[in-house]
This record gives sequence, structure tokens and C-alpha cells, in this order.
Amino acid sequence: MSTPAIALTHHTEHVLDIDAPPERVYPLVADVRNWPRIFPPTLHVELLEPPAPDGAGRAQERLRLWATANGEIKTWTSRRELDAGALRVRFRQDVSQAPVAGMAGEWIVTGREGGGSTVTLTHDFAAVGDDPDAVRWIEEAVERNSTSELGALRSAAEHGADSLSADFTDSVLVEGLEDPAEVFAFVDRADAWPERLPHVARVELIETTPGLQWLGLETRAPDGSTHHTRSARVVLGPDRIVYKQTELPALLSLHLGEWTFRAVGGGVLASSRHVITVRPERVTEILGPDAGPADALAYVRTALSKNSLTTLGHARELLGKGAR
Repeated sequence: MSTPAIALTHHTEHVLDIDAPPERVYPLVADVRNWPRIFPPTLHVELLEPPAPDGAGRAQERLRLWATANGEIKTWTSRRELDAGALRVRFRQDVSQAPVAGMAGEWIVTGREGGGSTVTLTHDFAAVGDDPDAVRWIEEAVERNSTSELGALRSAAEHGADSLSADFTDSVLVEGLEDPAEVFAFVDRADAWPERLPHVARVELIETTPGLQWLGLETRAPDGSTHHTRSARVVLGPDRIVYKQTELPALLSLHLGEWTFRAVGGGVLASSRHVITVRPERVTEILGPDAGPADALAYVRTALSKNSLTTLGHARELLGKGAR
């Protein structure tokens, strides 16, 4: 991996021991596609250039990543060199976002004597104009996110896959419509939802950067109670919006979502995908002493599907055949 043209003048290092073997830890670092599920700061990842092996046990890849940093949504593109033999992943941003002028670093996984692993995460960075306030901002973001990521990595490596997870999609056909952008706009402009959707009581939509949104929702449950959630949304064009809830209902530890819109024969197919993980320690507290994992997943799936289908159903009524 070539050296960045910009001088990276600041260095940080974070180290954590994990009670899991390196062969279990390293794949969690290497497979960036699963980072939104594992790492709290990571919102979404897209591989721009999939891993390309070089014939010497290494591979190069290029990706775009969206993540939270100091309460803001940031995005950048990076090149990574994956070395499975040495259990190392080197990275370098090739397109940074202010106040970062440049950043590179490395994940290093080593075996511990007697078992387990040690993970070292380094960052070398430069701030725009080497401004002291920008340097402090980056240092705080790196400290907060590195600590969060290493803790989440340890949890994922030590406890393995969570059985209380589900991935499901609900779809609605908006008949008589040719342009997916019209349904996309209905979902994108969430600030109008309280007037359009009966289950939405209040919305706070903040978009300081085009395509990067904070969405606070207060929704009504069938029993009349209200629930507050907050999500970071990434608008990827007139056919897709992805999001990650950063403030979750009590029963969930993870909720990733994706809205997609595509033209099909006879109309526009609008879909809402959910990836969820239930908190096992909260199941009986919230659903009663006889509830189990299957009950919790069914409860959450029913609630989320109802909200998704209600949203898309109202879009169909407003935009579909006969509505205009």
C-alpha cells in the first residue's frame, strides 16, 4: 500500500485483549460488510472494489463507509490491504471528509500465550490546516469510536452469532406509477410523515449535509403508548435509503433498515428491509414470564412490518393508480 501524499502527523493506538482465538477475531475485522451489525459507529458500507487477491496471501479492496463521529454523520472512501497470513488489515482514506485531511492505520491481531488474542488498532491522521480545534475533534472521535469498536469486537468474538436475530423484507406494489423517484420522495421527506402516517406522532429531521440525515421519530403503538427512536439515514439516490437506529426500543440491541424502490411491470415495487437483534435479557421483562426468543422476534417483526406496510400503503394511496 503506497504512502499517502499528505503527511500524517498525529498518531493514536488502542489495544484490547479478547478471550477468543485469532482465527475467530481476524475475520470479523476483515469482512467489512458486517461492520454495521458489529460496530456501533458504522452505519453502512459499500464495496467499490471487492477484495482482489495478489497471489501472495494478501488482497486489496476499496470501500465507502458511513459512520457516526462525535454526534455527526461522516463518510469517506478507503483502500484496505488484507493480510490473512499476518492477521493484519492496513487502511488508508483516499477521500476524506473535513475536518480530516488524511487518515491511515492498521488492525493487528496477535495470539496471546495461553490462549486468546490481542488486537491493536492504530490511526495516523492529519487535520485540515492542522487546526488545533480540528485535531482535538479528530482525537475525540478516534478515541470514542476505537473504544466502541474494540469493545464490540470483543463481544462478537467471545459470544459468537446471536440467535435472536432476523432479516426480513416487506414490499408493496404502487400500481400505475412509472418513476420510482416519486415513492422515494415520500419516504425521503420524513418531516411530512405526521400529516401522512397515523402511527407517527412527531418527527425531527435534520439534514446538515445533503443525503445524510438524523431522523427522530415518536410513534404510536396499538395500545396507545408512544415510543421514541432515532436513526442515522444515508440517502443513496432515488432508489435507496439505508438507516441504522442509534436510539433503540428497549427490546432491541440492533436495527438496520433499507428502503428500495424499483420500476417493475405495472408500477413501482417499494420494499422495506429490517435486520434486527433482540436483547435476550429484556424478553421476559417486556413480554412476560412465559415469552421466549421466538416470541420476541415475532413481536418485533409484526410491529416493524406493520409500520413499514402502513408507510408504503399510504404512499400507494397517494401516488398510485386512481390517486391522481
